[in-house]
Amino acid sequence: MNEEIKINLTAGFICPIPKSEYDKILLAHGGGGSLSHQLISKMFLPQFDNELLNAQHDSAIFTVGKNKFAFTTDSYVIQPIFFPGGDIGELAVNGTINDLAVSGAKPLYITTAFIIEEGLPIDNLWKIVLSMKEAAKKAGVLIVTGDTKVVERGKGDKIFINTSGIGIVEEGIDISPKNCREGDVIIINGSIADHGIAIMSARERLAFETEIISDTAPLNDLIRSVLSASKNVHVMRDPTRGGVASTLKEIAMTAQMGIEIDEAKIPIKEEVKGACEILGFDPLYIANEGKVIIFAAKEDEKKILSVMRAHQFGKESIVIGKVVKEHPGTVVMKTIIGSTRVVEMITGEQLPRIC
Repeated sequence: MNEEIKINLTAGFICPIPKSEYDKILLAHGGGGSLSHQLISKMFLPQFDNELLNAQHDSAIFTVGKNKFAFTTDSYVIQPIFFPGGDIGELAVNGTINDLAVSGAKPLYITTAFIIEEGLPIDNLWKIVLSMKEAAKKAGVLIVTGDTKVVERGKGDKIFINTSGIGIVEEGIDISPKNCREGDVIIINGSIADHGIAIMSARERLAFETEIISDTAPLNDLIRSVLSASKNVHVMRDPTRGGVASTLKEIAMTAQMGIEIDEAKIPIKEEVKGACEILGFDPLYIANEGKVIIFAAKEDEKKILSVMRAHQFGKESIVIGKVVKEHPGTVVMKTIIGSTRVVEMITGEQLPRIC
């Protein structure tokens, strides 16, 4: 074998992320911010390159015969596994349902895989199984297959759950960041940062004057109501890891459009705002598990808000911003004091293992 061939064979094994930046995986690489984006854009996308993956949607959208489907997967490593407002099982079901729903699909079936640490109390597993059963029933989906693995004591952290889901996309629905248009209004269905702060309070045993409850919820029924009311919904995302800020930045970058938001209009509960101030967190970057961000044509704003506010998971729905042609790929926020600031993806990790 000559030297030229040896070089060609080894070239593909050079890591695309320079070791001068990061030579080990950090918690922040799973936080939904800039380091997660780096892994995806530099390592995963180039190697797994295909049309479905490159769309960078919450689900892969594909056609079989005359039917269009959405397929998604997610893993849950939350700690603690039980928290105010839910548990890891309910979260896993709701999270996959929401990823399908924001892709414009009607969720049909989900799978579940358990990685359980030796020593987990059997009663805890039973509670998780029951909560998954109830969450699937509420959302109208079936858990149709799965897998179970057990690792040695000390080799895991109680339990990790993976869920995958498949749904059908009805004719005429096309939800994608590429459909983002100038003048679109940006709507969110309620207060942000509830989930992340609920997790932090449970993890650190923090006592607040008012208990903060996770917002975990299945959003498929709310989203179906919106899609039935308007044919002008262009983009939807659930702002989980990385929060509202990272979600909006990702959409702006993918669509190459500018986004402007108004801090005064972003709903945050007073107790959550107070907790963030005490802990030094920015609520814009904190994960949500029952929120959807919707980009839709301005002319359908009132119609969409009316439908959302009539639903149990959308009573506090509000317009928080708009899409502009200026500063493409950038999110700009008008602050409460009247100034403006650029909103970027989070670099580090405010709250690891919140989903």
